[in-house]
Amino acid sequence: MAQRIVIENAAIATVDAADTEHATGHVVLHGNRIESLGAGPAPEGLADVARRIDATGHLVTPGLVNTHHHYYQWITRGLATDHNLFDWLVALYPTWARIDEPMVRAAAEGSLAMMARGGVTTAMDHHYVFPRGTGDLSAAIIGAARDLGVRFTLARGSMDRGESDGGLPPDFAVESLDGALTATEETVRRHHDPSFDAMTQVAVAPCSPFSVSTELMRQGAELARRLGVRLHTHGSETVEEEKFCHELFGMGPTDYFESTGWLGEDVWMAHCVHMNDSDIAAFARTGTGVAHCPSSNARLAAGIARVPDLLAAGVPVGLGVDGTASNESGELHTELRNALLINRLGAHREAALNARQALRLGTYGGAQVLGRAREIGSLEPGKLADLVLWRMDTLAHASIADPVTALVFGAAAPVTASFVNGRQIVENGRLLTADEDEIARSTRAEARRLAEIAAG
Repeated sequence: MAQRIVIENAAIATVDAADTEHATGHVVLHGNRIESLGAGPAPEGLADVARRIDATGHLVTPGLVNTHHHYYQWITRGLATDHNLFDWLVALYPTWARIDEPMVRAAAEGSLAMMARGGVTTAMDHHYVFPRGTGDLSAAIIGAARDLGVRFTLARGSMDRGESDGGLPPDFAVESLDGALTATEETVRRHHDPSFDAMTQVAVAPCSPFSVSTELMRQGAELARRLGVRLHTHGSETVEEEKFCHELFGMGPTDYFESTGWLGEDVWMAHCVHMNDSDIAAFARTGTGVAHCPSSNARLAAGIARVPDLLAAGVPVGLGVDGTASNESGELHTELRNALLINRLGAHREAALNARQALRLGTYGGAQVLGRAREIGSLEPGKLADLVLWRMDTLAHASIADPVTALVFGAAAPVTASFVNGRQIVENGRLLTADEDEIARSTRAEARRLAEIAAG
């Protein structure tokens, strides 16, 4: 018999279609679902109540949803700190090409732990570096997410355009066309769960136009649609990428993606910084989603994505941490704040985004982008019990009257509790599912081992 958890006396931001909020309300979890919520105390006479939480001084929101990341980069943080994207990639690919299964497992644990303790309940990883003979890297990443208790999408990436073919990665870091497609299909068949309450899903995700052949893009899209899974890649991240596409393909990134079958409601792209009006219209027309990564875009001097224009056109937009070699903090709350602040430096200035729009990007927008808006991303009866209790009565936030403004504009709020699928995975800012100190030790050791191997 599923038991109930009752949360009371909290401010609630549901992020539903009406942006319903309650200054003081309740949420009832029954098993892995949200059973009810509303203003005031919970209904009386509830049976099988295993726990009651007095959430006075807290804001309850949907769990944060991360839509773009590269976990393996956790063990190469703090390198190439003054580079643009292409120079950064050239500097780091020779090191990344030396990763192995223990490194990837440790890096995944570090990345997931940092996100989970900061309010992320659904995460994804775009992993595209598969050096030969280094173990089952996809299984290592999926195992880390399972053990930490985070809902997860693995975007099984691939690269087949090495240096000798005009790409950026070294030749020994790329797969063959057939090898990439075969391994991707095997990963989907082994690990993808299409069910409503799935904890693990898989997407098909060739890396980028400058590291992937046109044939891998085209056949990758065909494979994803044959298997019924989503598609993900990098798009329109820098002016250098746009120049590359024009020189190599005779067209810009968006037109190239459309020519290879890479626009559609089952597709989401990372970054999308350099898009003109016709690019945005194409995304809106096809329902193609965007993972907005403001901190990484700033770190690599890529530019400011046109998020207000994307939203106005009806393009689904979520937030992404991006790899921690280009966003060393590695957690998503920073992206709520930076999405709002950085976009106000653009053409729309103070009207670009507000606090509630930023929260929506990090919750419901992310669920849309991952194709899971029916299940997660807002607090509504029948949806999965993925939610966060943010403590808002400490020194950092207590003098800000509006809790949503406090959460987005203020310092990173303490997470008192985070639930995924009805299971609590964080308590008072610490993981319940893993030893954070041990993860810190193992990631440091693996980072040192990788550095030594790369130097040799």
